[in-house]
This record gives sequence, C-alpha cells and structure tokens, in this order.
Amino acid sequence: MTTVQAQHALPSYLNAEDLGPWGVYLQQIDRVTPHLGSLSRWVETLKRPKRILTVDVPIERDDGSIAHYEGYRVQHNMSRGPGKGGVRFHQDVTLSEVMALSAWMTVKNAAVNVPYGGAKGGIRVDPKTLSRGELQRLTRRYTSEISLIIGPNKDIPAPDVNTNEQVMAWMMDSYAMIEGNLSTGVVTGKPISLGGSLGRREATGRGVFVVGREAAAKRGVAIEGARVAVQGFGNVGGVAATMFAEAGSKVIAVQDHTGTVVNQGGLDIPRLHKHVAEVGSVTGFPGAEAFLDRDAFWGVESDILIPAALEQQITAANAPRIRTKIILEGANGPTTPEADDILTDKDVLIVPDVLANAGGVTVSYFEWVQDFSSFFWSEDEINARLTRIMQDAFNAVWTVAQDKKVTLRTATFILACTRVLQAREVRGLYP
Repeated sequence: MTTVQAQHALPSYLNAEDLGPWGVYLQQIDRVTPHLGSLSRWVETLKRPKRILTVDVPIERDDGSIAHYEGYRVQHNMSRGPGKGGVRFHQDVTLSEVMALSAWMTVKNAAVNVPYGGAKGGIRVDPKTLSRGELQRLTRRYTSEISLIIGPNKDIPAPDVNTNEQVMAWMMDSYAMIEGNLSTGVVTGKPISLGGSLGRREATGRGVFVVGREAAAKRGVAIEGARVAVQGFGNVGGVAATMFAEAGSKVIAVQDHTGTVVNQGGLDIPRLHKHVAEVGSVTGFPGAEAFLDRDAFWGVESDILIPAALEQQITAANAPRIRTKIILEGANGPTTPEADDILTDKDVLIVPDVLANAGGVTVSYFEWVQDFSSFFWSEDEINARLTRIMQDAFNAVWTVAQDKKVTLRTATFILACTRVLQAREVRGLYP
C-alpha cells in the first residue's frame, strides 16, 4: 500500500494500485495542508470532485459501423464560480487524469484569481483515426451527452490536447441546437467569427513567457542569450519558443512526439515552425546540428527548460540528468512529486503548471466577459491585461514562497487553496 493510499479513503471507481495523475494531485494537497491553518478542516473538499459524469459516446463511422467511445466531464470545485476547463481527445484519457486536470484547474483559476471553479473533460479516442466528419459527429454527440451540466453560468469548456477552435465551434452550435438559442459564452477558444477573443490561441504560451521572464529576473538569468529547451512544439511550446527567441534567447533544443532537434547556437524558430507545418514533425529539420532520441532531450544543458507536452514527463528516473536553472511547466502535471524533490534539492526553480500555464484560462475569462457584454477588446488590450495578471500572480506566489520558505508549487497551492476554502467556508454547507 502506497503512502497516498494509506492517507486517503479512496473512491471505489479508482484503481487503488495505480492512482495515476489523481495520486499526484493528492500528494500535492497533502503538502499544502499544514499551511492552511483553520481552513484545513475543509481540506477534504479538495480531495473529492463535486461531480463526475461518465458518458458513452456512440457515432456512426464513415463505413457504416457503430463505434463507442468513453467520455468524461468532471467538475472538481465550484465554490468560486462556474466550472472552467478544457476538453481533450486522446487515446490514453482516463478518469484519474480528468479528475486531476479538473482539480489543477481549480487551483489554477484561484491562483490567478479569476472567478471560476475547476472542471475538465475528455474522450478516450485517437482523433487521428477519425475523418473530419467522424470527428464532428463525435464532438456533437459528446456535447449532447454532457449538455445537462455545462452552460455559460455552469461550466465552460475550452480547447485542450487535440481539440481546437473548430471543435469549440461544433460544441457551441450543438449546445445552441439543444437549448434553442445561441449562447456564445458556453465555450471559449472559439473562432473570432463566433465570439472568440483575439490573443486566445497564443495566451498559454505568452503566459509561460511572462512568468518565465519574472522567474529569470528573480534568479538573475538574463533572458537575452538564455539557453532554452522546449518539450512539445504545439500551441503552448511553439508560442513560448517564439516569444523567447524574439526576446533574444537561444532556443537550443525542441522535442516533439517524433524526436529532438538541437542547435547550440539557437534554432531558427520561424523556420522550424514552417518545417513542422510542412512535414508534421521536427524530425529532419535542416537547421539542426544534432538529432537526439526522446530520452536524450533531458540531458541537454539549458538555462530554462519548458515541458509543454503531457503530464508525468519529468520523473525520478530522468530528473537527476536534468541540467537547468528554471523549469516552466507549460503542460499540466509534467513533474511527479518525486522528481519535484530531486530538482528542488538541485536548486532548480520550478514555476508550476498551475501558475505557468494559466495564461490560457485567463484569456478564456476575457473571452467569456466579452461574450456576455458583446463588447470586444483589441489584441493589445488583451495582451496587456494578461501580462499584468500573470505578473501579479507570480509576485504574489513568490512572496508566499519566501515568507513560508516553500517551493513555488506549494506556495501556489497555499494561495489558491486558501482562496477556494475561504469561499467554501463563508458559503457554508447546503442544506
């Protein structure tokens, strides 16, 4: 029996032998609990999602066969406002993963102080195996199945892994057909033509850059000339790499699902983006000095490391090989607690996911507000507001970390969980 199992009464629907990402989240809550004071009497609230919906998502394939897929929507905590969180389509989606992601959204929203609770959704499917028509049917059926618990004042989905503006447009339209009226605020990350916000696509990567700049200043690392390594070259890692390169950093290594490209003099990021758009991967990029396998990426020495792929990428197995000064978690849950401790002992500053990648939900909040008011802001206004919120959030977390002599992750959880549990306490229990 693991320590996590011994400390927690686990729900029957989880595998006690393999808690997955939810087990990581529970360990993080255990670390923050001693710092919550009188609010700790409410901490069990954070260890139990408010609502879990598991749905069957049947569709007719193009060949006439009927296929069934597992779908989830988890609402972790809504003490501070409606649920907010993405929807991912991935073949390895599990309930444990979606639970953890929804919980991290609770923490993330509270950390940047936007008025949302945490939620998350997913379908266990490899979207690459579906045609566009099948993907649309899957999206619409999933939306219909979860429609009873989502809504602009209930729970607002957004894009995540393998979902995008088009998927959000299909979700919005499906919800409109079910409800009988158009409610653009039911999802965020929509196309601009349907009430989407300028700057939303780049928001998560931009937020990573903003907090990275703040962290670098605290650590005495000059952004200009800093060596940056990025795992994941999608919407988060790709945008962050671009912004660091534009600020004068040298992006020396980039990894995607096919391999790693390295150039110690700095990769030409615009050329790399063009290469990926043409061939679908970083592999074979002519501007690379070397091509490494996936594991070798973690041995590349850098000043700033950005894991921006999937969760549990940095583990006790590869953490000892990591040589960097600052880690900016662009992905959700990329570092296990064991790896966290190893890296902290090595004096690596880790800016946690629940702070570093909160730019996306912050601009999603802006989009939601704009949809309600039917008044839209310029991209410069959005970027300026995002920058201010991310800077303020980082500095607030830094102050807590210094005062309590804890890591930035624990400090973020202290700040966020205090806000969530204060709301829970003052609202009380109903009935």
